[in-house]
Amino acid sequence: MIVIGDVYKRYRTEHGVGKWVLSGVDVTIPRHCNVGLIGKNGAGKSTLLRLIGGVDQPTRGYVERQCRVSWPMGQGGLEGTLTGRQNAKFVCRIHGHADDLADRLRFIQEFSELQGAFDEPVTTYSSGMRSRLQFALSLAFEFDVYISDEVTAAGDAAFRRKTADAFRSMVNRAGLIMVSHDEGTLKDFCQSGIFIHEGKAQWFEKLDDALKAYQATQ
Repeated sequence: MIVIGDVYKRYRTEHGVGKWVLSGVDVTIPRHCNVGLIGKNGAGKSTLLRLIGGVDQPTRGYVERQCRVSWPMGQGGLEGTLTGRQNAKFVCRIHGHADDLADRLRFIQEFSELQGAFDEPVTTYSSGMRSRLQFALSLAFEFDVYISDEVTAAGDAAFRRKTADAFRSMVNRAGLIMVSHDEGTLKDFCQSGIFIHEGKAQWFEKLDDALKAYQATQ
């Protein structure tokens, strides 16, 4: 279970403190639930996802994770001067997997399809290559909830099918919280929805109801 309690979030800008992106968000996400975050561009979907994943902190309020939650898949945390393999080793050791390091590195290299580029500096990677490495890194560890921000749009068509298959394989063992601008993708993977509008968030047990609430504001 993930409890988001009265969360407010805003950022500092060059002009001072910005407006509230989120204001008073109160939502509880059950375990083993696949949830789509829905709202217009700039509504705060990615912000909420980062807060859930712990890579950002609320200005006010709290996020309580009563389960193991991934970082946003396909994002963050790569050191450009290191190779893909060196980055993967670092993340594996942080997560306490020195004993089976070789197996995890093999999985990451094979899933990311980086081949020889796995041993090249990340600064030489295209954005798609970085996303594939980050996605493979997320899958190398077992979480109770995986969070995804437009990951299914990364890479070529074959890799997108591969990521879709990976999401489907999670159904019986983990939950998923997803941001996607593609309604079909949300319907493929999510059963419930959180509609974010004007800084507020509303929980819907059924994804279709969340989509209807969103469409009513268009």
